[in-house]
Amino acid sequence: MLTDSSAPHTAIRMPRRPKNSLGPLILYHGCDREVAESVLSGEETLQPSENDYDWLGPGIYFWVDSPERALDWAKDRKQRRPQEMGEPSVVGAFAYPGNCLNLTDYGVMDELSLAYRATETLFKRAESPLPVNSDRRNGIYLKRQLDCAVIQMVHELRRDQEEPPYDTVYGVFEEGSEVYPGSGFLNKTHVQIAICNPEMILGYFRVNGMT
Repeated sequence: MLTDSSAPHTAIRMPRRPKNSLGPLILYHGCDREVAESVLSGEETLQPSENDYDWLGPGIYFWVDSPERALDWAKDRKQRRPQEMGEPSVVGAFAYPGNCLNLTDYGVMDELSLAYRATETLFKRAESPLPVNSDRRNGIYLKRQLDCAVIQMVHELRRDQEEPPYDTVYGVFEEGSEVYPGSGFLNKTHVQIAICNPEMILGYFRVNGMT
């Protein structure tokens, strides 16, 4: 993410959003068995993802209420990157969203639009190309470089304006093929949350049959 202290961040006021608008959540994280056991034993904690294509920006990613989707992700990663993934497994977590950028909430897209304008200005000033979303399948971008940059700008604008930081980012990701011909539903659609503040994680638990 480009940074430029001269960018007119303070000219764009980010709206306040209600804290704790979502209740406690049951979450699932796909990983390999060794990582799962280390986390469950308290020896390690899950680490945030910081890929430039992460659609919710940087954070520890979980699937909401879907251990099966977490396991499917781990199995898929095992096939695609066997050198990075051991035996597929899942870790469960209890977490409170706290101050949440809830992308399912009406009106929140105004905040993203403001952040996009600031991002666009920043890249223009740096004479760098604006990131673009990529890997389009079934009309959906699976790698979200532009969206990641915009979410990062949301966080940056809040820091600049001394607004309370977001603890989490929550959204629905449409993915996959039509459930049936002409369907508006896709067969791999899921809900994810990226936890920016690890203190929101109340604790981890073992998922029967998946660790």
